[in-house]
Amino acid sequence: MKLFKNINLDKLKSGLNKTRDRIFTRITETVTGKAKIDDATLEEIEDILITSDIGFDLTERIIEKTRKNIKSNPDRSVDSIINSIKQELINALSEFEQNDNEIEKIKSFEPYVILIVGVNGAGKTTTVGKLSHNFKKSGLSVVIGSADTFRAAANEQLDVWAKRAGVEIFQKSHGADPSSVAFDTIQYAKKNNIDVVIIDTAGRLHTKTNLMEELKKIKKVLSKVADYAPNETYLVLDGNTGQNAIIQANEFSKYTDLSGLIITKLDGTAKGGVIFQIIADKKIPVKYIGVGEGIEDLQTFDAQTFVTALFQNN
Repeated sequence: MKLFKNINLDKLKSGLNKTRDRIFTRITETVTGKAKIDDATLEEIEDILITSDIGFDLTERIIEKTRKNIKSNPDRSVDSIINSIKQELINALSEFEQNDNEIEKIKSFEPYVILIVGVNGAGKTTTVGKLSHNFKKSGLSVVIGSADTFRAAANEQLDVWAKRAGVEIFQKSHGADPSSVAFDTIQYAKKNNIDVVIIDTAGRLHTKTNLMEELKKIKKVLSKVADYAPNETYLVLDGNTGQNAIIQANEFSKYTDLSGLIITKLDGTAKGGVIFQIIADKKIPVKYIGVGEGIEDLQTFDAQTFVTALFQNN
């Protein structure tokens, strides 16, 4: 039995409107009406892809593949060119995609531990709530560990989302040691046979070394109570930040082993193309994407569906 797949194509298409306009619409306008697709046209497409945050290396790969297809394929229609670009984008996203998050795997651990990291404002707290909802809908029991003890309002915000998701939450007072929260949450989960532990850490700037070092401490403490923990470490990135998201991924990678990415706020940005660059650069799969503010709006990431939504107007 696989995990609940929260994918809504219509919602995804709506959420990607701005990114679609920046990539697909501009490419379509460039190739439509051309008598032939020549090097000048390919250079225009190249500029569109690069300025859409897809990245230089991946863009070069796409253009080279498209150039080869033009030479070998007698069909040089607009649809043929678009489909060639579309397929290369799917290939880029699929390269590191994983499909092993099955309930049987999660239940083989007691409990399965997920550590959530990211900077302030990326949407970590809401993501934890929505992720908990997804697991709960899959029939798994969940407890959230509120290890963001630096912000006075953090517990209250996370408590609201835990109630919405219908899951338990383990909290301590403001100013408590985050590592002790993480430790005690796993202990609680073990005693109560809870399937999944999600540890919400403090939003920390990737430039603050002391806060980043705290992540190392939390991970070390987790391994003391469960030698395999954490099973997953997800970095939450705000899709609006574009290139800065790549910088954040680079910095967090220095302090913890990232197993997956969660990209939020894609419904309000034209910079969704950065997903392609992050995956190509970090070789880390995107696990979930946020396309709205509702509890159902954290969607399971699927490369084929994502690119399909990006290239469909209706």
